Amino acid sequence: MPSTPEIPSSMLAWQVTRLGEPAEALTQQTVPTPAPGEGEVLIRVAAVAANFPDVLLARGEYQVKPDLPFTPGIECSGTVVGVGAGVTAHAIGDRVVAGKIGVLAEYAAVDAAAVHGIPDAFDFVAAAGLNIAYQTSWFALHRRARLQAGEWLLVHAAAGGVGAAAVQLGAAAGARVIGVVGSEGKAETARAAGAEHVLLRSDDIVAEVRRLTGGHGADVVFDPVGGDAFAASTRVVAFEGRIIVVGFASGEIPQLAVNHALVKNYAVLGLYWGLYQERRPHLVDEAHDDLIRLFEEGGISPVVDHVVPFAEAPAAITALASGATVGRVVIEVGS
Repeated sequence: MPSTPEIPSSMLAWQVTRLGEPAEALTQQTVPTPAPGEGEVLIRVAAVAANFPDVLLARGEYQVKPDLPFTPGIECSGTVVGVGAGVTAHAIGDRVVAGKIGVLAEYAAVDAAAVHGIPDAFDFVAAAGLNIAYQTSWFALHRRARLQAGEWLLVHAAAGGVGAAAVQLGAAAGARVIGVVGSEGKAETARAAGAEHVLLRSDDIVAEVRRLTGGHGADVVFDPVGGDAFAASTRVVAFEGRIIVVGFASGEIPQLAVNHALVKNYAVLGLYWGLYQERRPHLVDEAHDDLIRLFEEGGISPVVDHVVPFAEAPAAITALASGATVGRVVIEVGS
């Protein structure tokens, strides 16, 4: 059993000290190193994946609004260096991924239920983005949509972190995947992830999906975009199809004409993954086990656009906000 590591009394953390764009809102601070409370583990953070909620947190636009100053970062990978009372599922030395607001720091204390082990073959940089993107996509496709092999799956923002994960998981499940991306430069990312066909957002999405599916339409639509993407989805969703609403990256929350859903016999299903962590954590555990199986079998492989050092964390979140990246932008904190 690994010996208990020496934990410094203070650590570096990035904190939002005033609301605004990430480059203006974030300041690196020296703060006390947290101690794991009852039911918590202390993680020495190795890498943090930037997520769009980090942008919204900095702006004060996220649904959760912590008091200033606060540490952003919602998912990380690292090594367990301390365990609180009552923790039996994790031990010092375990390699893990974890999710909570406040992990953009050298150490993070996280509820043990939100911490999951990873194999040695899964490097920390790639694993940092496993929780949010792949868990969200897994629950959207398998828990909510009940995706079946052979079905047509339409994925909007198919080269983004969550979108690329949905493409990989859909292809691994035997679905026929159509990806929609914002530029030709992003098309190859979607193809490499497993998309059979890739469309540009500027294309006539409705006409092209109908053509590619022989008039059948999309059995499942994965939509993290909203706005015009959702409007197009309602026109191409198949009979008894399912549109999964994952987010509104476009900034526009669409309105649904429920009579349209009635006459076309399709369903619109919401997916907020955080509620599963809160209310059905055993399902999150099952999803994690399945994701690790898929990783070990080569069915999924997190897409990383680029890696930045901890000192340049605001640049990573700014790059994500620009919409120009593919897959994940990862902040390397330590080893």
